[in-house]
Amino acid sequence: MSDTTPAHGIVEPIWDAIANWVKRYRDALGLRGELASCSPEEVASMARDIGVSAAELKIFVNKGPRAADELPRLLRALGVDPLRLASDDPETMRDLQRLCVTCGEKGRCRHELAAGAAAGRYREYCPNAMTLDALFRAK
Repeated sequence: MSDTTPAHGIVEPIWDAIANWVKRYRDALGLRGELASCSPEEVASMARDIGVSAAELKIFVNKGPRAADELPRLLRALGVDPLRLASDDPETMRDLQRLCVTCGEKGRCRHELAAGAAAGRYREYCPNAMTLDALFRAK
C-alpha cells in the first residue's frame, strides 16, 4: 500500500459531495433556464396543466427538481404507498407536494426519516400533518 491510499479514502467523499452539489446546481439552472425561455403565456399554460398558478410554478422551479423528495419517504414511513396515493387521489398528492416543496423544515425531516422517527414526530414540524392526519381518519 502506498502513502496516498488513506488520503484517497478521505478525499473521495469530499469530491463526491462537490460533484453532487454541482449536479444539483446544474439541474436547478437548467430548469430555471428552460422556464425563463418560455413566454408568460406558455408558463401560464404549463401551470394550468399541473393545477398551480404561474407564480407557484416559478417558486417550484426555483426550489429545484428534488424539492419534494422527502414526501414519498415520509408517506412510506407512514405506511402509505406514494404511487397509489398519486393514482387514487392526484389532487391530494399535488397538495402534499406543493406544501413539501415550500417547507422550511427539510433538514429536520431528512434527519427524522434517517433516524426512523418521522412517523412519530412529523406532526411537530411537517406542514402536511393536518392533511396526512385527515387521510388516515378517512381510511
